[in-house]
Parts: sequence; structure tokens; C-alpha cells
Amino acid sequence: MLKDITLGQFFPGNSIVHRTDPRVKIVLVIGMIAALLLASGVFSYALMAVYLLLVIFVSKVHFKMVVRGLRPVLMIVVITAILNLFYTPGDIIWQWGFLHITKQGIYAAVEMVVRIMLLIIGTSMLTYTTSPIDLTEGLERLMSPLKKIHIPVHELAMVMSIALRFIPTLIEETEKIISAQKARGADFETGSVLKRAKAMVPILVPLFISSIRRAEELATAMECRLYRGDVGRTRMKQLRICSDDYISISVSAVIFTVVIVLGRFGL
Repeated sequence: MLKDITLGQFFPGNSIVHRTDPRVKIVLVIGMIAALLLASGVFSYALMAVYLLLVIFVSKVHFKMVVRGLRPVLMIVVITAILNLFYTPGDIIWQWGFLHITKQGIYAAVEMVVRIMLLIIGTSMLTYTTSPIDLTEGLERLMSPLKKIHIPVHELAMVMSIALRFIPTLIEETEKIISAQKARGADFETGSVLKRAKAMVPILVPLFISSIRRAEELATAMECRLYRGDVGRTRMKQLRICSDDYISISVSAVIFTVVIVLGRFGL
């Protein structure tokens, strides 16, 4: 199950999506989220699905990796669909006690499942095609106006980037600890809920200790390299928006606008 978590992973490449300015990708992801939240119909969701499939195809990220990233949230999606299916008021087509299924409930369940899956795929493509360094740079540049009101923009961007960077590392560390505990006879799959919760303690304690140790090592390494935030800091790679970025912005803006318009009409 842990191997299916691909959040925070970066798949190197030289596609147009990889070369797109990180600031542009962050803005487009925000626009995609807004468009999906305002979408409300078959055509609007279908158009957004086609858009994301095109992005996946152009980025050359394996589709199976994208699908694998959906597995960890499958239970959340199922629970959300069940709640919408049985508790949405409307025209009842089946009822048993306090449980009932309505036409509106079926539509709401399907809509919520599609929306969550598209949101996860769209946001995941940002980390799949953007390195942590570029992502930090893009976030910092976008939030740079906040420096005027003395908000530590660089530090915030660095913290978010490090958090994303260490998600795969923590997952790998967790898998090693679980394998070591199973080799010692630990059982994490049988017994009551309380027993399984207690069985997680030998995993969480060494994982917590390992995380603190890694944080200390990272802080020491940054201090040894005279890291002082963005004070007097130069950048090896300068971000520049090129013609491909403008094309991506234009095409995406048109698609998002159409999705929002279709959603307003319920299409």
C-alpha cells in the first residue's frame, strides 16, 4: 500500500510540461482546481478529463504511475461516494429503513468521485513534472509580494519543498521498519482495532526518531554550507517565461473558461 503513494515524487524528463516555468504550472493548477470546483455536468468534467489526459500524454509520465497514485485515497473516495449516495435527498428509487437511494444521490456520488480523482491527478502532475528546487523557486517568486508585509516567503517555500521532498523518503523508511518488525514476528493485520493500533507503536516510535535525526542532519548540512535564507542569495537558474509558457497559459485558460461556463449551465 505504501508503495502506491507517489505524492511528492518527481519523474525527470524533457517534455514540454517539464520545461514549463514552475510559476506557470502552479498558477495553472490553481486555475484547474477552481474550474473543477465550478464544474457541474457531463461535458464540463469530460473536457477537464481530456485536458488532463493530454497533459499526461505530453509529459510522458507513465499512466500506470498516475493510476497508482489514486490507490491510497481509494477508501476515502468510496466513503465519500457512499455518503452522497445514501444521504442526498431527492427522488427516492430505493429505500430500506433510514437508508435510501435517490436519483440526485447517484448523480452526486458519481460527480464527487470524478471530481476528487481529477483533482488528485491534476495536482499530482505538478510534483511529477517539477523538481523540488524548481517548485521552491516558483512558490517563492509567486509569493514575493508578501515580503513587503514582512512574511518570511523564502522560509515558507523552503519548508513546503522539504516536506514534499521527504515524503518518499519517509515512505521508504516506514516500509523498512514494517519489514523489520514482521521479521521479528509482529502482526499488523489480525486482531481487534485496539490490538492493531498498539502494533503500530513499534513503527511510529522509530519513524519519529528517524525523522528527527534526518531533520537535524539536514539543518547541520545547511549550516555547514552557510545557508542564511534568501539574504545575499544568488540563483544558478533564472526563471523566464517563454513562448511555450504563454501557449500553455492561453490553451489552459480557454479550457478552464469553457469548463466554468458549461458548469454554470449544468452541462
